[in-house]
Amino acid sequence: MDEIRLGVIGIGNMGSAHAMHVYRGDVAGLKLTAVCDIEDRRLKWAKEQFGEEVTGYTDYQKLITSGEVDAILIATPHILHPEISIAGLRADLHVLTEKPAGIDTASVRRMNQAAKESRGKFAIMYNQRTNPLYKRIREIVMRGELGEVKRFVWIVNNWYRTQSYYDSGDWRATWNGEGGGVLINQCPHNLDIWQWIMGMPTRVRAFCRKGQYHRIQVEDDVTIYAEYANGANAVFISSTGEYPGTNRMEISGTRGKAVIENGKLTLQLLQEDERILCKTSTESMPTPDYEQRVIEQKPQKQDHLLILENFADAIRKGKELIAPGIEGINGLTISNAAYLSQWTDDWVTLPIDEQKFLSYLKKEQDMEGKIAKQHPAVEKYGEYSERWNVRW
Repeated sequence: MDEIRLGVIGIGNMGSAHAMHVYRGDVAGLKLTAVCDIEDRRLKWAKEQFGEEVTGYTDYQKLITSGEVDAILIATPHILHPEISIAGLRADLHVLTEKPAGIDTASVRRMNQAAKESRGKFAIMYNQRTNPLYKRIREIVMRGELGEVKRFVWIVNNWYRTQSYYDSGDWRATWNGEGGGVLINQCPHNLDIWQWIMGMPTRVRAFCRKGQYHRIQVEDDVTIYAEYANGANAVFISSTGEYPGTNRMEISGTRGKAVIENGKLTLQLLQEDERILCKTSTESMPTPDYEQRVIEQKPQKQDHLLILENFADAIRKGKELIAPGIEGINGLTISNAAYLSQWTDDWVTLPIDEQKFLSYLKKEQDMEGKIAKQHPAVEKYGEYSERWNVRW
């Protein structure tokens, strides 16, 4: 297949940026042929930008069955991602969904099953997997250069948002729309990178504070503590109410430490394993030598475009997907476990009890009251925002 006809479902801030770049020819092998949205103003914008070359739909099912597309890109509210993905996969279309995979692992599990039964490729927009520093630290951990990992700590609270941001749509910062707060909106990339590097923990204890800094009914401040089968632990801290924020990842192992901060990866590698030193040294507080290396992040192509290019190459050339869609369930499992831990005020063992999670989620959805929102105009159509990239 030389050219893949792409339909974009949901053309708000994110979807319109994807659509515009594909339309401009920025992604080899992809051609924009259709868009879909329930908002008339967005379809009007698409008509003005793309003219008669691109068909506009208000019903995603009609786009899927139109015969005008070979693949779809989903950029709708989170709760719709599994439903639309399943429809596309069952039609044997290729599917690329925005993050998160969904708001609950039960629906995402059904989506993954549809992917296994489909002839289409299935990917998720985990664009931060293309970041060279995250790729490098993953390789370092997987090769065992840090020895056995002891601790993973990630403070990523540079997600500052105002009340105006949360007022920009009825679905935003709601249990019925987004399915949660900072964990399900800002942090899916981080939760994915965490498990991509470290694997999945065995149990989680979390503290998710609702409306700590904003007039919302979902969490805007989170601390997660997690444990691994080998005895390692992890701490994850995030917030949308702190400024200036921090983005610092630190991984400690028996052979040293790795830190990513301010666009740099700093490695401090011991000459011998600390566990051996601990058991054999005659000194009580030795200061063994270590080798230090600093790796700076180099400029690269816009990371969303790298995922789009990879998606096209997987379809046309059989290349391996950077972010297979079925892996979207992993980071979501961590956020679902964090919510369940908060709701039950207890540890949650992975894999989670999905029906228990759904019952608590329904309680939150049923109790959710209406908060008046101002609905300011959409900030920007058709371009990628810097806030969607890795920010140091």
